[in-house]
Amino acid sequence: MPIDTLSPADLRLTLDPDSLGFTDTSELVGEPLPWIGQARAAAAARFGLGMDQPNYNLFVLGEVGSGRSSLLKQAMHEIAAGKRVPPDLCYLHNFDAPERPLALRLPAGEGRLLRQSLPQAVKTLQSEIPQRLEGQDYKAESERIEAAWKQDVAQHYADLAAFAEARSFSLHRDEGRMVFTLTGKKGQALTEDEVLALPKARRAEVEQAEQELRAEISRYIEKTQPLERAMNEALAALRRQVVKPLVERELQTIRTGLKKQIKDSAKLNTWLDALEQDVYDNLALFSRSDDDDSRLEALNFVLSRYRVNLVVDNGALTGAPVIIQDNPLFRALFGSIEYQSENDVLMTDFSRIRAGSLLQAHGGFLMLHLSDVLADPLVWEQLRRFLRSGRLQIEEPGVSFSPIAAVSLVPEAVDVEVKLVLVGSRDQYYELQEAVPEFARHFRTKVDFADSFVASADSRRASAIFVAHACREHGLPHFSAAAVARLIEQSHREADDQARESAIFARTEAMVMESAAICLARGPGLVMAEDIEAALQAHAGRHDYPEQRMQEAIADGDVLIALHGERLGQLNGLSQIDLGDYRFGLPVRLSAHAYAGETGLLNIEREVELSGPIHDKGMFILQSYLAALFAHLAPLSLNASIAFEQQYHGVEGDSASCAELYALLSALSGLPLKQGIAVTGALNQHGEVLPVGGINEKIEGWFRVCEAAGLDGSHGVLIPARNRRHLMLSPQLVAAVAGGRFHIHAADHVTEGIALLTGVAAGELGTAGHYPHGSVLGHAQDALQAFRRACQMQEHPKPRRHFRAGEHPHRR
Repeated sequence: MPIDTLSPADLRLTLDPDSLGFTDTSELVGEPLPWIGQARAAAAARFGLGMDQPNYNLFVLGEVGSGRSSLLKQAMHEIAAGKRVPPDLCYLHNFDAPERPLALRLPAGEGRLLRQSLPQAVKTLQSEIPQRLEGQDYKAESERIEAAWKQDVAQHYADLAAFAEARSFSLHRDEGRMVFTLTGKKGQALTEDEVLALPKARRAEVEQAEQELRAEISRYIEKTQPLERAMNEALAALRRQVVKPLVERELQTIRTGLKKQIKDSAKLNTWLDALEQDVYDNLALFSRSDDDDSRLEALNFVLSRYRVNLVVDNGALTGAPVIIQDNPLFRALFGSIEYQSENDVLMTDFSRIRAGSLLQAHGGFLMLHLSDVLADPLVWEQLRRFLRSGRLQIEEPGVSFSPIAAVSLVPEAVDVEVKLVLVGSRDQYYELQEAVPEFARHFRTKVDFADSFVASADSRRASAIFVAHACREHGLPHFSAAAVARLIEQSHREADDQARESAIFARTEAMVMESAAICLARGPGLVMAEDIEAALQAHAGRHDYPEQRMQEAIADGDVLIALHGERLGQLNGLSQIDLGDYRFGLPVRLSAHAYAGETGLLNIEREVELSGPIHDKGMFILQSYLAALFAHLAPLSLNASIAFEQQYHGVEGDSASCAELYALLSALSGLPLKQGIAVTGALNQHGEVLPVGGINEKIEGWFRVCEAAGLDGSHGVLIPARNRRHLMLSPQLVAAVAGGRFHIHAADHVTEGIALLTGVAAGELGTAGHYPHGSVLGHAQDALQAFRRACQMQEHPKPRRHFRAGEHPHRR
């Protein structure tokens, strides 16, 4: 089958601007921006976001720049707008266990209302309680209670004094202590010396009397202490009776002020009852009779407990929350507890609890990037625990390892209903599935963003709408239809396919901004196709320094590449270099040698460990195909070597398999190969030429080398015919092909390529089991037969003749 030489129309897709249906993108600004080429991802995202069942979290996988994050944000906001607003979350002081603050969920906006109304009530209590306690009724009743207590105590004290006097002791109080002294007959107090001078019998009587007095004092204390307690209780009951209407009124105002129905109303009422009791227990601190600093400090401490720590306030929302956490540190994601050092101790309380993104996203959506989460093992482990339990316990990591003492605080754990949207790459998705078995159970919705999509009239209009929205968003001049057509053509180039567009719209957006900048520098007006071309050239100029240096090395002769004539066992292959932000192609010389032997084919790169596994596989396929070509001569008596000349950094891929085969057949057949035609393509075991990647960069790289040396019509490339639809070559190269100065040949089978490169027919195996004489394979067949004879001669040399003594070896 003759080889196919491609026409200029085959080399790139060219769009007619009139086919787009608009004059410039300003006409498209009002149209909604669809999910371009992402129908599968859009359906999966809407399914996952709308699924209310647990464990239907979303994993969004795709390439960076495919719109995976921005489109999911858009979808989350759309779904969230139709969902109910989730409740607020408050933390309150736990009066029974202060180290375990209570969590309270309130309807959206009610948390803020409670936080505002409670301080007002406390302020009212702080001002009115002292007034109530200073009222005439309270004073009169408290004075009556105190007078009754004093009267009872005075009576008991009089009885005690009489008891002491009967035993010759005087009794008086000194700073709350009972002091008694022995007296004489005249009632005077005896000194110690006088007591010692008393007769022995009298001293014994005094000691007995002292013991009796001490016992009576103890009985006195036992009688008066209950009286004091009763008085204090009576005063407390009186204070409570006086202020109770006030306290109940203020707390009832708080209860009635919360307008919406509260799910945790029983919990709130219990807490307000505990607050009320705490107020009654500390009424003494509200009195103004004693304004010392210690009382005020104690009062402020008590009042600090009557606050609301509103950690999540959803009062301003109209739908479910959408949280995008771009910095998922442990505290930012799971919440934190703030500490303050006081007297070398880390102090905290319920008011220092802070909510993280998970709590803020309760009832809504939270987007995380997997690479950010995996960067901190502690965050990843805590997130896994949360996914298992659905409950969140706010804690402060590392406090237990603090060099100084810290107050312990364990806030009440809360249930969190949140839809997680985890963004990552395909590799991360499948690696997690294997490494973390429960991962698939928690992320049951896979949102797979395509890298490219089949182009159509609808997709091209959608791409134009994208350009229009980008212009509006960034304040850029609008694009003409021709400029949009050139952008879409570049999208096909990014996808390396005439039938598909690239779905990496971040590149398109960058090109929109760069070409608009060139347009603005030129002057006001629409962005034209020429601005797109200039932006593409400028972008290449910023990134092509490595390519330029290598091209210069070829032009200077440092890298040996033959561009004219014919060479035996030597051919120019095509390689692609991908630097991440820039791709380009370069030629590489392949050389082969063949001679008689039994070793077979030697891959020099593999021997020195400079070849990758895919290249090695391609070499084994080449050996298999070569053996099949000459199976009638098996076993082959062949020693051959193939090398990539001046390659020192390794070789990977099988796209040079065809070129390696051609160099080997040239070395075997003795037929030289045209050096002006570079070759790329892989082959299978049947000799079919398989498509390769980077076809446009490879062709253009060879074209630039030839153009620098001067195109004379003998230059071209040989590519797989199956790569035809992947061609999106530069306009300059297409023009050279149209002018006959460069040629692109496409082969379906390797035999077509060897005929082009040698100018000799490849040859087909005849019925007699031999290739035609004069064909490429016929010449190779003759060489292999000669190699076999040489090997056989080496193994079975012709026997030497033995001569008799005196007989000349050259005479018979």
